[in-house]
Parts: sequence; C-alpha cells; structure tokens
Amino acid sequence: MTIQNTGTRRAILKASVAIATMTAAGGILAACGESTPAAPVVDPNPVVETKHGKVKGALDNGIATFKGVRYGADTTLSRFQLPKPPEAWTETQDALAYPTSAPQPQSGDGGGLFASWRPNPPLSSGEDCLFLNVWTPAADGKKRPVLVWFHGGGFTTGSGSSYAYDGVNLAKRGDVVVVTTNHRLNQFGYLNLAAYGDQFADSGAVGAHDMILSLEWVRDNIEAFGGDPANVLIFGESGGGSKVCTLMGMDKAKGLFHRAVVQSGPRINHASKETSAKAADEVVKKLGLTKDTIGEIFNKTVAEIQAAAEGVTGAGSGPVLDGRSITRDPFNPDGPPQSADVPLLIGCNRTEGTSLTSADSPNHSLTWETLPAAIKTAFPSKDAKTIIDLYKAKHPDIEAPELFFMATSDNSFFRGSVTVADRKSAQGGAPVFFYMLDWETPVMDGKRYVPHALDIGMVFDNVAKSESMSGTGPEAQKIADQMSESWIAFAKTGNPSNANVPAWPAYTAAQRNMMVFRTEPGVEVDIRAEERAATAA
Repeated sequence: MTIQNTGTRRAILKASVAIATMTAAGGILAACGESTPAAPVVDPNPVVETKHGKVKGALDNGIATFKGVRYGADTTLSRFQLPKPPEAWTETQDALAYPTSAPQPQSGDGGGLFASWRPNPPLSSGEDCLFLNVWTPAADGKKRPVLVWFHGGGFTTGSGSSYAYDGVNLAKRGDVVVVTTNHRLNQFGYLNLAAYGDQFADSGAVGAHDMILSLEWVRDNIEAFGGDPANVLIFGESGGGSKVCTLMGMDKAKGLFHRAVVQSGPRINHASKETSAKAADEVVKKLGLTKDTIGEIFNKTVAEIQAAAEGVTGAGSGPVLDGRSITRDPFNPDGPPQSADVPLLIGCNRTEGTSLTSADSPNHSLTWETLPAAIKTAFPSKDAKTIIDLYKAKHPDIEAPELFFMATSDNSFFRGSVTVADRKSAQGGAPVFFYMLDWETPVMDGKRYVPHALDIGMVFDNVAKSESMSGTGPEAQKIADQMSESWIAFAKTGNPSNANVPAWPAYTAAQRNMMVFRTEPGVEVDIRAEERAATAA
C-alpha cells in the first residue's frame, strides 16, 4: 500500500472537490437549458499568406507546422550565381513534407549516434533546395521571438530536415517560432570560380547568400506566422555554428538577426582567394574545361561536378574571403563590427571528438600504455608525458580514452570558442555568455562521454527523437530542460538566465564565466585553462 504525505492527500482532496464542483455545475447548466462553451475549432490545415503566395501546413501536437516553404528560386537555373527570390504563385501550396536537400556526398553516422535523427528513406537531394520549415504556436499576429537554425555538416553536408531539429517541442515550450533552412553546400555553394568571369564573381559565397535570403524571407514573412521580425535569433551547431560566425561578419546580413548562438562551431578564418581559386582550377581541369569553355559547366550534371571535386582539397569547403561578398574573416583579428550590438551565446561539449571518430577507432580503447603514442600523434610538437601528467593530476579519475578526447577537444572546439568569446567581449558591445556541456551520454556503454552534437537534442527539447545520441531517461530530460530553457530565455531577452540554472553572469576575457550543464549545473571560471595552454600548438 502506498502511503501519501499530508500535503499529497490534501492536494488530492482539493482536486476531487474541484472536479465534483465542475461536474455539478455542468449538470445545473444542462438542467437550466444552458450548455458549457464549446471548445474553439482549430483548423487542422492552417493557411498562411506569404509575400509570394499562400501555403498550407498541418498541426502537430498543437503546433502549426509548415514544411518545405520556398524562400528562393530554383538554383538549377542559377548555378554558381546569387540566389533570387521565388516567383509568386496563385494556388495555395502544400507545406506538408520536408523539402529537397542540397546535393551532397554521403556522410557517416557517427558510429550509430545519429541513427535516430535521419529520415528513412533518406531525403532526396537536388539543386532546387532553397526551402525552409516553420513551427509556430499560432499564425495569429502575435509577435513571438523567432529562432532560425542553420544545420551542421560543415559547409558540405547536412539538411534542415533532420528529426533532431523538429521544432514542435521548442515552439510549444517557449511560445516561440522555430525556422530551419536548406541552402546550397559544397561545390554548389562555395566553389571559387571568380577568375572565370563576372558571372562567377560571388560563387565562393553563394551558399552564405542563400542563408541571407532566408533571413530576408523571415524579415518579410514571419509576422504572418506569429513571429517578430525585430527579434530574430540565429543558431547552429558545428558547421551551423560556423555559419552563424560567417553571418556575423557579413555586411549584407547586418540587421537581419538580433541574437546569435554558436554551438561547437567557432569559425575564426575563411578560405583565402588564392587557395580556393587553385582548388577550383583543378576541378575545372578535371571537368575538361578551360576559361574559354567554362560556360559548359552549366550543362554538367550534379554527379559530374561532384566527381571532379572529389579528392580536391578546398574545393567548395566553405566561404571564401573574396573581398566582395565577404570582406573579412569572422573573428580574425578581432570581433566583427557588423554584429557588435548582437548578444552572443557560445560554447562546446567536453569530449567533442568521440562522435567524430569511427566506432572501430583504436582511440576509443586506448590504454595507459598506448595513450602516449596517440597523444604524440595528436600533438607532435609537444611532450606527451607532460600533457598526460597534467590531465591525470587535474582529473584523478580520468580514463585513458577520455584523456585523449578531452585534450584534443580542448585544443580545437574549446580553444576556438574561447577565442571567439574573447574577441567578441573585447568589443565592449553586446554581452557574451559561455557554456560547457558536461553530461555523459549513457549510450554505447558510455564510451562516447560527451560527444559532438549531443547538445542538439537538448536544445530542441527532443530527447525522445535523439535516443541514439542521448538515451531517453530522466537525466537526459533534465539536461534538455536546462538547455532549452536557456536558449528560449536568450531568444526573448538576450540573456540566458532562467530558473533551471543558477545565476549566469556574462563572460569577459578578464572573468571567463562558464555555465556548466550537468545533472547539477553551475558556473565555473576559465575551465581547463592550464590544459588548453599545455595543448596549444
């Protein structure tokens, strides 16, 4: 028999009385010929009129969902060119299914960590890919904060249509509007063909211009979906975080967003004109073309261009510092003035590399005997013993594989995130807030520790859709509560403080305050500063 405490019994008694009272009231109304007010009728297929035409969505757990809304014209007709707005349409268009993804090579699954994220069958890919997805509590004219997500996969793979990015829970939890986008990637988004004629002048950055066009669509249309075009947050993880950094330094993006979040994706520099042009030359040569015959590149198939770019380092790997579309590196030598007034939330995970390394990699099963060689390979200019001794002294319970992945993460994602945060805070403009995710996923017997991308399901409050990454237990949901509420608070106010975490002070280079997301969250100052110094190249 379950024994209830006094407070519980009292609550049950009050609830019983309330139910009885409501039931009795309903009976009295019926007896008097009156009825209780009917629930409002909700349209299962809401229709919204955009600047280009009407779109019809669907309801998902009470959230109006519009998938595959066109924000740009078919890029098949403007390959390597700047994107164009779509032609207007007269008939209401269905926005009921995820759209076409950008052409891209097959990517791995992180040893199974991403299995629950991916549609089955996979989404189709094609050059006509300028679509976005919208989730909103209601298309009612209410001005809600808007969160625009740019997907990961570097600048070469990925889609805004992953199950992990489903915006239902986040929109419902925060009363916010969520948008995810597709845009051109790899060679089709960033192959620097500028030397081949004026028609290719922006080819090293057209993928970034796609993202800007999507933000212009948000500015012009999101109010009809219940969003506030004057309160737009852009966020992304990994390559998506790098895209956020890129937009923060682009003149044309200024004013299109008002908050920014970079999750495990600090980007300091862009590809140079010289290096990217040399890679493009090799692709053109492999296609059998010259400057005189370059016009034939518009007739080449997607597969032919992909085959020519295969194995060519730097061929469409990301935005090019071309001095035209992109006039500066994102955070080198300092923070971009274009976004000095935009608050930034930035951070990373403790052992990022555990999902970026194949499941059969020997680094997952390192021993104290094999660790020194692995550390020496990762840090050839450093003394392996010095690094190992430092981490063991600072973290007495650390395991050999864990030490390897902590050290390599400290020298990459963590170091880059600190650099971006330092340079942003040095501007003396809008504040910076820093986080570290330090909750170990139980999947795969815990050997992945705190992997790259673990934060995505937490931020979107999608633990149930990220089972392969995080599991679905109450501890995972507790982390999701912390992170999703922090992102919602930041979207609403420019400050991530909320009731699920302790007081969260801003970050400065002099006082590197870092919120640590774990079962019991807390703020620490300049986490692993000595370790970062020891692993610096």
